[in-house]
Amino acid sequence: MKKLLLLIALVSVSLVNAQAFEGKGDQKFQIGANLQDHATGINASFDYGLGENISVGLSSTYALGIDGLDADFGDRFDLKGRFNANLGNVLNIDDNFDLYPGLSLSLKNFGGHLGARYFFSDGFGVYTEATFPLAKYSNDKLDIGYYIHNQFAVNIGAVFNL
Repeated sequence: MKKLLLLIALVSVSLVNAQAFEGKGDQKFQIGANLQDHATGINASFDYGLGENISVGLSSTYALGIDGLDADFGDRFDLKGRFNANLGNVLNIDDNFDLYPGLSLSLKNFGGHLGARYFFSDGFGVYTEATFPLAKYSNDKLDIGYYIHNQFAVNIGAVFNL
């Protein structure tokens, strides 16, 4: 009887597998804080797997707290189309871990990002991303858009499998 219970426990534990990126058809939703100079805000993103190590998606950030700058909605809001190279299974650190460098095209700039996800269960985990502009659309330092969403920023929060 003890051997049967042990076998059932081992099989049930093996069925609980949180995988960070599953490839084609995989869907991730992330929501968290956006931290940058002069502003803090909220970030939300969605990624869809196109292949074993490739995903595309959208990311949006809205700056809530702005230090010393007078910003309207257009200055506070940014929307990005993004491309990710999901390297978790290539690095083979842990099935629950994914590292994803990528590129993005936004309303403010052409940029890059480096992110990491770790899943605690099949549906829930945490993420962090570092984002940075590679080419700004404007170098006008009098424009508030030069300062918000157009610099190095960090996103941190929760990620969900859909």
